[in-house]
Amino acid sequence: MIKNYLQVAFRNLWRHRAFSLINILGLTVGMTAFFLIFLYVRFQLSFDSFNTKADRTYRIVCDLKTPTETLNASGPAWAVGAFLKGEYPKEVDGVVRVAQNSFLFRRGDVKFQEEHSLFVDSAFFRIFDFPLLQGNRATALKEPMSVVLSESASKKYFGKTNPMGQLLLMTGDAIPVKVTGVMKDMPENSQIQGDVLVSMTSLTQKFAPHIDSEWANYGERTYVLLQPGINPDVFQKTLPAFLKKMNGREMDELKMYPTLLLEPLRRVYLYSTRDGSKTPNITYIYTFSVVALFILLIAGFNFVNLTTARASERAKEVGLRKVVGAERQQLARQFIGESVVLCLIAFLFCLGLTSALLPAFNNVASNVISRTIFSHPQYLLVLLGVALAVGILAGIYPALVLSSFKPVETLKGRFATGTRGVLLRRGLVVIQFTISIGLIIGTIVVYSQMKYMRNADLGFNKDQKMIIDTEGDDARTAFRNAVASLPNVKSVSMSGSVPGGGNPGAYSKVQNAKGEMQIANLDLYFVDFDYIPQYQMKFLAGRPFSRDYGSDTTQAMVVNEAAMKLFGYRRPQDMIGRNFDQWGRKGQIIGVVKDFHFHGLQEEIKPLSIRIEPGGCSLVTAVVPSGSSLPGTIASIEKEWKRLLPNRPFSYYFLDEFFDRQYRAEQRFGNLFLDFAVLAILISCLGLLGLASYSTVQRTKEIGIRKVLGASVGGIVGLLSREFVLLVGVSFVVAAPIAWFLMHRWLNGFAYKIGLGWWIFAVAGLSALMIALVTVSYQAIRAAIANPIKSLRTE
Repeated sequence: MIKNYLQVAFRNLWRHRAFSLINILGLTVGMTAFFLIFLYVRFQLSFDSFNTKADRTYRIVCDLKTPTETLNASGPAWAVGAFLKGEYPKEVDGVVRVAQNSFLFRRGDVKFQEEHSLFVDSAFFRIFDFPLLQGNRATALKEPMSVVLSESASKKYFGKTNPMGQLLLMTGDAIPVKVTGVMKDMPENSQIQGDVLVSMTSLTQKFAPHIDSEWANYGERTYVLLQPGINPDVFQKTLPAFLKKMNGREMDELKMYPTLLLEPLRRVYLYSTRDGSKTPNITYIYTFSVVALFILLIAGFNFVNLTTARASERAKEVGLRKVVGAERQQLARQFIGESVVLCLIAFLFCLGLTSALLPAFNNVASNVISRTIFSHPQYLLVLLGVALAVGILAGIYPALVLSSFKPVETLKGRFATGTRGVLLRRGLVVIQFTISIGLIIGTIVVYSQMKYMRNADLGFNKDQKMIIDTEGDDARTAFRNAVASLPNVKSVSMSGSVPGGGNPGAYSKVQNAKGEMQIANLDLYFVDFDYIPQYQMKFLAGRPFSRDYGSDTTQAMVVNEAAMKLFGYRRPQDMIGRNFDQWGRKGQIIGVVKDFHFHGLQEEIKPLSIRIEPGGCSLVTAVVPSGSSLPGTIASIEKEWKRLLPNRPFSYYFLDEFFDRQYRAEQRFGNLFLDFAVLAILISCLGLLGLASYSTVQRTKEIGIRKVLGASVGGIVGLLSREFVLLVGVSFVVAAPIAWFLMHRWLNGFAYKIGLGWWIFAVAGLSALMIALVTVSYQAIRAAIANPIKSLRTE
């Protein structure tokens, strides 16, 4: 019996090749999109899952309350990690601090600026399950000036030579450090990423001997491993007493009161917004999961529409089978079996298409979500189960429809599937186009917001600015002067920060509008005299730094509008001459600059202070020409670098590209959203083609009569298209408010955003209408130009 079902199924697939091709194409595209999204979602959900102690590992974060604001820091004070385990020996199993740095490492002529260097405590390998290929997990990071290399870093510096016990030279001062371990490259699904791990004792004993006692230095990531059975909520409630005991006097003096909170390790990547992101990653996970489900539903709806549209072609077959004794259940099983066979064929094509698209998808997703489709064989079983489920569920309704035909009527050529079937098919198309219109609206909104962020007035000039990081090298000033003397370089400045990059926050006291010294945490830029003019920042009051004023290097500060408002001033000029006290430096405010976006448009502009500080400036900004002379200018700058900083590798970036990296997550989301929106629309069009085919077959004789009575081709096309225009209109009415609500919520993640103008919805609606008309026009025109004699012939 099964063999007979399969023979009939393949015979029908071959006999109706065009129908089969459309159906297989729709299912293949739908399952491929679903599988790619499934791989992406599984990758995102797997972050830090390889850590066996993840269920009792927590990141310690800090809410820092000042008299004017509450700051949400991604890490506590440095001293918290140093004293926590000693104060809680029964509750705390281990503590590790992870501090991101960029260090120069050299071995002979091999030198690299390792951007992913990490200072970590010795408990690192006990808390986290990063495989150590060589070395002792308990002692590898215990001694000062010891380092653990990733497998890739080891090959860079030592090739095939055993690196254990070998020396590397670290920083521009060529400090020798010993290799005490080699670890596997950190997996992509880890929130901690590093190529070189440096023992924390190197920092606490060599580079910053007093850092373990600093209770007002916040921000570095700190992780705590609780003892088995310890309730994190109960433990968290004991932390205020810990801070009061260890640092109560300083908190009262500074009027800065921290609150320590615990974030479960597995929730940090997906749910935390403390690392500069206003939108947690879980939002994107939910979005793409819903899109995957919608695409799969659309593909299933297509199968129902296309199969029922062919009901007339199989009606006589059903009648003959019933006459010779076939029961309805047997016929239903046959048709469901055909549906499953078709889905299994689509499944095989899906495997090939997914394999071909996976490298490109990894590139768009900016992660290696999977190297091959066989990296996780269990996922293939999931996809196979999905294919079988789609085949069974999508085949049930057509099977019931086809198996319900009465043999007498079908053999005479008189049959109808009923009003319910028509309403169901129309309903499925409405759902399909509701989803498609929603995706079109979403795509327009995402790309409009991306365009707005890229083209918004940032309050400074970011064009043609080449940034070279000297990493604080002693020759940085000489290099800056050498670059300034090059003929094609228009201007040069030095700073500690550039827009789009990080900058420190500084405990500050500033005289407010009431004449009181108000405490605040101000973002801080260290600059030289040329920085503000070079970046073309606009002054609202006062003056820029000037070499004509000797006190500007030690007693002057420029602030932005946000800082002016924070301290209660309404007019910029009223703040000029007011006193400040910041990190031991005292002086007066000499200028107020117009607000500029030194971070992305996701964040509101924060209060900013700017000071002259040569010792804090390591970034050289050179304004270089565009066009054909640019390569020669870069070569000249590199020549000066090699002359003055021969022990450091030369690297640079352009500010406009660097600034736009802040929008990488949103850009990735937009690209993926667009790709899957296009696929959803494509599959919806196939569904519409199915309904158009069905409608045309049902009205064949009506069309023939109308042509005989003089109806034009245009009139018939309009008649057949009218129904679909109405369906798209209903879809738009349903989709518009839902899309408005969802995109309004997404835009709330940006401090500066576009408005949801009416034109977005108009473009989406007209686009869907045009897509629908183009899709159905083929069937409509074909029916309109057909010979009416054939249409009216009784078969």
